[in-house]
Amino acid sequence: MTIRVLLADDQALLRSAFRVLVDSEPDMEVVGEASDGAEAARLAAERRPDVVLMDIRMPGTDGLAATRLISADPELARVRVVILTTFEVDDYVVRSLRAGASGFLGKGSEPEELLNAIRVAAAGDALLSPAATKGLIARFLAQEGTADDPDRDPARAERLDSLTVREREVLVQVAGGLSNDEIAERLEVSPLTVKTHVNRAMAKLGARDRAQLVVTAYESGLVRPRVE
Repeated sequence: MTIRVLLADDQALLRSAFRVLVDSEPDMEVVGEASDGAEAARLAAERRPDVVLMDIRMPGTDGLAATRLISADPELARVRVVILTTFEVDDYVVRSLRAGASGFLGKGSEPEELLNAIRVAAAGDALLSPAATKGLIARFLAQEGTADDPDRDPARAERLDSLTVREREVLVQVAGGLSNDEIAERLEVSPLTVKTHVNRAMAKLGARDRAQLVVTAYESGLVRPRVE
């Protein structure tokens, strides 16, 4: 199946470079380009891409606002947003995760990293590597969130009570960045069983993907960030 990609960046040169890279892959195609967040949200609704590569800082409607618009539309529930940023440790990135992004990637990443990020996001996984960056994100989520944060969803955290004991165990492992196979090995169950628990947890918590499960795990206090 071909992964449909929407590019959103205010720099035409970067969009052109991304288009050449993405279109060179046999399993991907660029289905549109946007120069600001408003256009990105409109094209996402119109063309239904699998993944949106979203620059976080654009004139007018920025990537954060656009991500929120896309995530709020139930008809775009299958659209994954990957934030592109010059600064990998940035509280705007954390707010983007809360707003519904599947993860983020530095603009200085290697081409193969970008292509892998698209495939990972399209598969519904979270882009929260490397581990050190993941830890910083965790600290932001746990310490910077406040009740008046527009991207914070207290109701989702409260729904943790609906999870079974095993679903909570799996959620903790997901928040630790483990894959289904790694979780299966650690809990001594099959990867299919883990996938079932993950899907049920997402449904109960109203999470779009694994990234949102990570957000919920930290915001609710189920998982505490390590302070190095």
